[in-house]
Amino acid sequence: MDGRGLVRSMRTMATLQGVRATRSALQRRRLDARWLPARGAERARVPGEVVGAEPMPGGGIVRFARSELRIRVVKGGAVFRSWDGAEPEPSYALAGEVPEPDPRAQLEPDKDGGWRVVSERVTVEVSRLGAVDIRTPGGVVLRRDLPPRWWEPVEGGPGRWLQRTEVAADARFFGLGGRACGPRLRDGTYRLWNTDPRGSFGPADDPLYITMPVQLVVADAGTHLSFHDNSWDGRVTLREGEEGAGSGHDRPGTSEVRMDGGPLRCWVIVGSPARVLARWTRLTGAPAVPPSWALGPQHARWGFGGEREVRRIAAGYRARELPLAAVHLDIDHFEGHRVFTVDRERFPDLPGLAEELRGAGVRLVSIVDPAVKAEPGDAVYDSGAAGGAFVRDGRGREVRGVVWPGECVYPDFTDPAVREWWGGLYGERLAQGFAGVWHDMNEPVSFAPFGDRSLPRSARHDLEGRGGDHREAHNVYALAMAHAGYEGLRRLRPRERPFLFSRSGWAGMQRYGGTWSGDVSTGWAGLRASLSLVLGLGLCGVPYSGPDVGGFDGSPSPELYLRWFQLGAYLPLFRTHAAIHAGRREPWEFGPAVLEHARAALAERERLRPYFVTLARLAELTGAPYARPVWWGSPKDRALRECEDAFLLGDALLVAPVLEPGAERRSVRLPKGRWYDTVTERAYDGPARVVMDAPLSRVPVLARAGAVIPVRGADGELELEVWAPATGRRGGGLVVPDAGDGWEPAEVERYATRLVEGVVKVKRVRLDGSGPPGRRVRVRGLGPAEL
Repeated sequence: MDGRGLVRSMRTMATLQGVRATRSALQRRRLDARWLPARGAERARVPGEVVGAEPMPGGGIVRFARSELRIRVVKGGAVFRSWDGAEPEPSYALAGEVPEPDPRAQLEPDKDGGWRVVSERVTVEVSRLGAVDIRTPGGVVLRRDLPPRWWEPVEGGPGRWLQRTEVAADARFFGLGGRACGPRLRDGTYRLWNTDPRGSFGPADDPLYITMPVQLVVADAGTHLSFHDNSWDGRVTLREGEEGAGSGHDRPGTSEVRMDGGPLRCWVIVGSPARVLARWTRLTGAPAVPPSWALGPQHARWGFGGEREVRRIAAGYRARELPLAAVHLDIDHFEGHRVFTVDRERFPDLPGLAEELRGAGVRLVSIVDPAVKAEPGDAVYDSGAAGGAFVRDGRGREVRGVVWPGECVYPDFTDPAVREWWGGLYGERLAQGFAGVWHDMNEPVSFAPFGDRSLPRSARHDLEGRGGDHREAHNVYALAMAHAGYEGLRRLRPRERPFLFSRSGWAGMQRYGGTWSGDVSTGWAGLRASLSLVLGLGLCGVPYSGPDVGGFDGSPSPELYLRWFQLGAYLPLFRTHAAIHAGRREPWEFGPAVLEHARAALAERERLRPYFVTLARLAELTGAPYARPVWWGSPKDRALRECEDAFLLGDALLVAPVLEPGAERRSVRLPKGRWYDTVTERAYDGPARVVMDAPLSRVPVLARAGAVIPVRGADGELELEVWAPATGRRGGGLVVPDAGDGWEPAEVERYATRLVEGVVKVKRVRLDGSGPPGRRVRVRGLGPAEL
């Protein structure tokens, strides 16, 4: 079938599905009306005055007239607090066992009838009316949680609640999952409900596919992360503060969290950004390390059509000597869009194609959707139905929605037995030759012309044996699906690290892989949104992500495509992708000049591949994202906190992408220290704002003085690129060699640099002393090196 015929068939399918989707939306309304009656009269409640306290390890319980507050400081300094007896578990966010209480932290009486818990890294003060202050060891208030308020149905059922927080007037908010309008979050209300935005999106669209109640707050007094461990639908309203407001008094910034149900429990972590993210990933799990090939350039398209087109694309990269690590197949390679199938007319020998491509160094990656066609005789449906694997309504009947295959059912991934069953199905993907998977449509989506494009809120879920409905399960549905896929791939190929990334997810999703932008709109606004999403997700603990380079829809201009390509070359997941009706995304489709500039970007990505391997391993060990805001190492620099058009790649590089049309120069704000233009090797001293050349051939990239960067040499071997330290300064860096795509532990090499009488000296630092680096060294920025 030619491209136009395929488009016509898609339009026909959409028309035929319109009636089904409308019927499904009406059925969803009927089910919710029956099983989730309208909220009736409610009773408001606040804690009241303190009436007593009970010390416990790491803190204790403070009792109020109408509620009780539990405070626990755990080893490492994180603070857990909850109201009305909520415990840290059960939780989909936390990984492994909850950290043990800090034995040195004790609950003791405080002034004015309150209580406090003092520990090495944080102090918690509780007022007699239930306000909770989080203070630095020096006594500076980082956040003040005012007494919460509940609204509980008189006739029973889940109560909703509100928690209002005050922060410093100079504080800036980041996080809340994947937000296209950031990375700094302005005044406004942000919804906590994973959502398919009904097509391509831009900075004004919210919410998107990944929402999570994780806030990173950066102020002069310090940085802290707060996480409300509650997966229900909610809203966060942010308002930045104002210094000197109202007769010279500061107006604090505020964060107001409203949840439609579930527990009121929260974790708070304080410290430097690096320390905060390290502790956060200790709580929620280390980021999965992608196979090293997945750090290379990847190409995807909805609508390849068949084996011939896939071969043509791979051959196009090869003929032009453009590196390519993977090709991704979208839903059009399925038979009738049914998951875990293959259209044999278009792909008569998929395993053979995969083997052929792999021989040329290119992997195949498969899309996997959660919805299963509700059709007896379909192997996946039959096996799932026999095991009771699908989400059901209040009557015990399968909940049905409409997705690409037609009428579908949805596995209940909150059931451990269902996760195990689903994970086993990935054996079919591996047998077809796929080396990895990407999860799509897993918010989850059910097409609907009106209302929420998801399952009925009354739909029943297992929730690890506790039982509950979709109001609690919705936001963790994709996280649980990723859990199922990741563990399934581990069981099926125990010697290889799985490659998996997911459109939707929740706190802790980094344990199972990464994510991508979803259907970002093609335009300069979409380009800016791409950077916002990657930086914001990294600050929530999800370091491996990237956009659809070129945008999902439409046809980018040559300039826009090139600038997007140049940005993508420095992001963790580097993948071109587009919709079936969109223009092409291959570099050679935009003319010879764009092709040559894209070739240079690809060459630099490949040269930096050892650095990306190092960043992936360090993310696993420390939680630090690959791509970081420029304030990462200098959070007290207010000018850097406002900078949103550049980012740090690890500790060593500062990347300043071009995000506006027609720009061939751009202003770059530098953190403190010396920085070198990596092309001209000109040195700049920060903090400062400098204007740099940004011709179409490249974007400004600067290296930190003293940095040690592992790169791929001309012969393909790893070498150390060392940037000269400033006079009187020292430098250094960490290197993690590529140990393959298995489970070998990371071996971290530490290097130190210094400038002595005009000569750069490089030493490898070991526990038993320092010595020569043992690797080839290339010094840039100044003269020869002495090893």
